[in-house]
Amino acid sequence: MKKEFSGDLGNALQFLACPADEAECRMLKKAMDGIGAQANVIFAIMTGRTNSEMERIKRTFFKLYTKDLGKRLAGELHGDMERLIFNCLQAGEEEYDPQYHTKEKALEDAEEVHKKGQGKFFGTDERGIYKILCAAPPEHIENINQAYADKYGYTLMKALEKELGGNAEKASVHMIGMKLKPYPTIAKLVKSACAGIGTDELLLTTCIVRYQTVMKDGKFGSVAMHHDRFLYSIQCCMRAPHVSSDARQTDGLNYDSKGGVSR
Repeated sequence: MKKEFSGDLGNALQFLACPADEAECRMLKKAMDGIGAQANVIFAIMTGRTNSEMERIKRTFFKLYTKDLGKRLAGELHGDMERLIFNCLQAGEEEYDPQYHTKEKALEDAEEVHKKGQGKFFGTDERGIYKILCAAPPEHIENINQAYADKYGYTLMKALEKELGGNAEKASVHMIGMKLKPYPTIAKLVKSACAGIGTDELLLTTCIVRYQTVMKDGKFGSVAMHHDRFLYSIQCCMRAPHVSSDARQTDGLNYDSKGGVSR
C-alpha cells in the first residue's frame, strides 16, 4: 500500500490494512507528530474504551515504538485535556454491580459532580469530575445523568459544556456520549470531520477504522441517515463484506435499538 498509494488515501489504506489495535496506535502517533497534537483524533481513540481495549492499545504502542504511550501523550497534551485522557488511560472503569451502583449512589455521584463543577464557589475541580465519570460504567452514567437532570435541571453533557471549553469540552462530551448513546455520538464525530471547508482526513479515517464494527450495524444506519445522507453512504460502504478479520475486532459494547449501550 505504501508503495502504490500516497497522501491521505495511502494513509487510510495502510491503516485499514493493519489489525485494529495497530492501526489505532499508528493513528495516535500521526496525531502527535509535528507541531501540536490533533486532539480530536486522540480523544476519538482514547475515550469510550473498555479496560481490556485500553490495555491492548498501551501494549501495542510500546511494541511498535518502544515508547510508553502515557509519556508520549504527556508531552503533547496539557491542562484539562491531559487530565481526561490520563484518567481514560488508567483503564479503571468499574464493572457494573447493581448492588453497588444503585440509584442512591447515582444521586451521590451527581451531587459530587455538581459540587466540583457548577456548585464550586471558585473554579472547577476537573480532576475530581473526571475521576467519577471515567470510573462509572455506562449503566451507572445513565443513572447519574438522570439524577443530575432531575436535581439541577440539565444533563451531564450540558453541565460539562458550561464548565469546560475547547478540546477538553469536546472530549468530555464525546466520552459521556460514548457511554450513553454511542451511535449518535459516533455520527456526530464523523460529521464534524467533514464539516466546514475541507475534510479532516485523519479524523475521518480514524472514525472509519475505530468504529467500523459499529458502522456495519443496520441500527447505526438509521442514526446516520437521520444525521446526514453522507454518513449513511459511509455506513452502506462499511456493510460490504470486505473488511479483514483482523479489523473486525469489536469494541466490547452491545448496543440497543436506540443506539444506547449495555454490557
